[in-house]
This record gives sequence, C-alpha cells and structure tokens, in this order.
Amino acid sequence: MAGRRPKIDRAELARLVAEGRTVAELAAHFGVSESGILQAKRAAGLAKPQLDHRRAIPWKLNRAHVQSGPATNLRNLSAVAQGAAIPQVKINTAVRWARRLVDGGLDIDYDPEHGFREVPAPEGGGHIAAVLAEALAALERRAGTAGPSGRPPRDG
Repeated sequence: MAGRRPKIDRAELARLVAEGRTVAELAAHFGVSESGILQAKRAAGLAKPQLDHRRAIPWKLNRAHVQSGPATNLRNLSAVAQGAAIPQVKINTAVRWARRLVDGGLDIDYDPEHGFREVPAPEGGGHIAAVLAEALAALERRAGTAGPSGRPPRDG
C-alpha cells in the first residue's frame, strides 16, 4: 500500500534508545528515515526537550558571532537556568565571566556589525545580572548548597 508509514513499536524504540543507539542505527533498524525516528522519539516522549535561549540572547546574532565567547557563555547560563546538564567547567567559565561583568558594574550590548561589547549596566543590574541570577538560582535549587553570600561555592 503506497504512502503507508511503517509502524515503529514504541516499547522497542524505548529499549533501543536506552541502549544508546544512534538515530541512524534506529532508522536502519525500523526501515524509516532519520526524520521518522526523530518524530517517533518526540511522539513517545523520548526526545530531549529543546532549550530556548531567547531570554538570554534576545538579539538576532550575525552568523560570525554565534560562537563568540559572550554568546557561548549566555547559552551556557541559559542552559543551566533551564535545568540542562552541562559540564561543570563550562558552568564555571560562564559564571566567572558574568560575575566579572556584574561585579564591575557592566552589562553587554550587541550590534550585528561589530558583535558584543561591554557597556555600563543600567540601574538595577541589566541583562547579564538577570541571566546570572536565573542561572545561580537554578544551581542553588539543584545543589541545595549556597554559600553565605547566596552564591554556590567557587571552584578551586
């Protein structure tokens, strides 16, 4: 019958995903496209939820700036705030960067032509202070170990 989609058994899909099979391996196993596997994983609740970094990066970034230090640090802080598990070294780098700015009374601004730049923070703290506060609150909830300053312990 033309146009009929192959049936993907959700229990078998879940078992194979738990074994660590790749999307390509799953597609070959079930005889469907990788896109079909991704759709089946979403339908079965097996897909990792997509993170939304628009609050942390409210600008439309020029392609040349997507992997810049500030963009990477903002994405990492955003991921932490959303409960994602990211390597501690990336968390430490992003928090240290944001604390340096906030402690220095600075914020960031973005211009698609020139990229990110440090600017004086507005009264009340600004964008970096807000992103940092969300990330630190998530770290405190996760670890339950805030120091006397309200900050998680600093690394080494």
